[in-house]
Amino acid sequence: MASPPIDGHIHLTIELQTPQERRIHGLFRISVFLKGGHALLELVGGALLLIVPPAFTYLPRIIAKLTQEELIEDPNDFVATFFVQSAHQLSISSELFAAAYLLSHGIIKLFLVSALLRNKLWAYPWSLGVLGVFILYQLYRFTYTHSSWLIALSIFDILVIYLIGKEYRIVRNHLKTA
Repeated sequence: MASPPIDGHIHLTIELQTPQERRIHGLFRISVFLKGGHALLELVGGALLLIVPPAFTYLPRIIAKLTQEELIEDPNDFVATFFVQSAHQLSISSELFAAAYLLSHGIIKLFLVSALLRNKLWAYPWSLGVLGVFILYQLYRFTYTHSSWLIALSIFDILVIYLIGKEYRIVRNHLKTA
């Protein structure tokens, strides 16, 4: 049932009728909490990139020292050469981009997570759209980085989108019958 509008938005409180609705709602809340945790990590990571001295000044030396033995043994070692090359490609602009990327994603996701957990009706379609755009960007980045983390994150985001969509349908059905 919908409570009276406060600040122009509908705040929802619904009675979940079936075990399936309760299961979907439980999974929805867990996935949204996990998304919120991920958003907090993005905020912390973005803030650290702005606060900690630029990694491009010291990281290549650390990576070189850590991979030195392996590269002496096998100069073509895939993992060691990947880390050495990646560390040398760091620059202040790439760190600022990464910080801005992490901070903006974290802020947007936390805002949407907060709205979803407070049952704001407008947050469901907005979350679906924003996560969809994030997935498209992650898949685009995958074509350059081939990072399995981007695929894993995209799969998780697809699951979250599925659960948000199911929850949104449940909420809309309850609003129709109220």
